Amino acid sequence: MLATLNSRLHAPETAALILRVAMGILFFAHGWVKLTVFTPAGTAGYFASLGLPGGLAYLTIAAELLGGIALIVGWQVRLVSLALVPVMLGALFFGHAHAGFMFSNEGGGWEYPAFWTVALLVQAMIGAGKPAIGHD
Repeated sequence: MLATLNSRLHAPETAALILRVAMGILFFAHGWVKLTVFTPAGTAGYFASLGLPGGLAYLTIAAELLGGIALIVGWQVRLVSLALVPVMLGALFFGHAHAGFMFSNEGGGWEYPAFWTVALLVQAMIGAGKPAIGHD
């Protein structure tokens, strides 16, 4: 029985697919909120309040939206995953590090962006899975 369970759970292509689609949806959702709720100008103002160039907000929104779509469809997944790591490191060090570890802390802690960074690195290592456009 355990051998049967192990063989059913050994599905690296499916695991890669699930991970990339989940991250793609989350990235797209975060970019969409910055675009439609916080607005690009509001996001730029927030970035400036953190000591970052306000223009970086526009690049971040584009990276989250386009990167999210690329992950969902499976286009250049290894490259896109690595390209999104600096976005998450920026969120970790500039947006959340001051709030402590737990993401439930006021201001959101750094645990979530840290985990997301690790997940992006894992995705870059394992590839897109199937199905994907431009399977890598």
